[in-house]
Order: sequence, then C-alpha cells, then structure tokens
Amino acid sequence: MTRAAREYACCLGLGAAGAALMLVAARQGWAQVVTPAPAPLPSSPVTVRGQDLVPVAGALALVALAGLAAAIATRGVARRLTGLLVAASGVAAAWAVSVHLSTAAVLAAARGAAAAQAGSATAGGGPGVSAGPAPGGGGTGLSAAAHVAMAAFPWRGLVLLGALAVLAAGIGTAWRGPRWPVMSSRYDAPGGPAAPARPGGEREQPVADMATLWESLSRGVDPTERPGHPGGR
Repeated sequence: MTRAAREYACCLGLGAAGAALMLVAARQGWAQVVTPAPAPLPSSPVTVRGQDLVPVAGALALVALAGLAAAIATRGVARRLTGLLVAASGVAAAWAVSVHLSTAAVLAAARGAAAAQAGSATAGGGPGVSAGPAPGGGGTGLSAAAHVAMAAFPWRGLVLLGALAVLAAGIGTAWRGPRWPVMSSRYDAPGGPAAPARPGGEREQPVADMATLWESLSRGVDPTERPGHPGGR
C-alpha cells in the first residue's frame, strides 16, 4: 500500500470513528432529573439524553459521515471542499458540547423528554389506558423541587473527542485529499479510446477531415475502402 493510500484509509477511518462516537455518546443519558413525591409514592426520575440537550450533535455527526462518503467519490477541488465541510461540522459539534449546560436547560429538556414519553405511552396504550400526570405535580411530572444529577460517565467528553477526530479528518482531507486515490481511476482507459477493429483484425483509421471526405466522395471513391479490401469490406 502506498503512502497516499495509507493516509486515505487512516483519515477516513478516523473521521468515521469520530462521527460514530458522537452518535453513540449523544444517545446516552447525560443527566437525570428526580422529582420527589409525597410518601409513600416513589420519586419520579426522568433521564435526559445528550440529543435532548444538544440536538445538533447527532445531526452534525450525520453531516460528517455524509461528507466522508462524498470524499470517496470526489477528487481535486471538490474533495478539498468536502474536507472543509467535514472540518466545519467537527468545529460546530465541539463548540455545541462545550457550552455550559445550566440547570434550567436540563429541566427544560427533561420536560420535553417526559412529555414525549407520556405521548408515546398514550399512543401505545390500549383502550381506556392513559399516561396521566406523574407524581410530583404537573403534566410532565416535574416541579420546582426537582433535583438535577449529571451522569458520572463523561458522555459529553466522548462527543467532544469524536468531534475533534472529525475535525482532524476534515483538515487532512482538505490538505492531502487531492493526492489520494480516486474511485474512478481504476476504470479509466490507460491509452484512450481505440479505433474499432475490422472483421479481419485490422483497425480502421479515422478520416482526416471533412474536406478530404467530400473530395473522395466527389471523385466516386469510397473513403472507407482500404487497399486490398475492395468495397471497404
């Protein structure tokens, strides 16, 4: 494998791994909101996923994957532009997950997640089954006394790590991409199109120009006829 091919494989593999890491980490629970309920009722926990808090993270991961796939099918300036798009998606994702998440933002995301869960439960329930309000008051089961606990596992850090990998892959594609192999190079004809062969194995020679063609026709000579082949056959 040549150096360019190794760079090609490593850069695209790094970007794909980073985008996949972003997708997986964004689907995990980043926080949990617990609403206390009057005894003897249990408390009402709501898990808040990363895509609820930073919805653009998953979308930018998909953009990065699409850009890496486009880099395989492009060449030259188009591949440089594709690399810049991938790098931009990495920068945007890194900035989005680096912004401070306030308690109010987590509570708002938890209310949206709880409402979505209640709606899906209502839609999936049988006749006469209703989600109803959760303990703690409010249609979503959240109140001012809700307690926010961030996840111990650093899922946000993994999204940031994946975004940096996508950024590196985009920069590498924009910088070195035009020197990498292209998908269609293996199908290019090495010497250009060849003239069609005659039944006897002889290649036809192209007519020089239109003037020669008309001059031959005006003299009653078939321009396709070759010596030793009467009638051009």
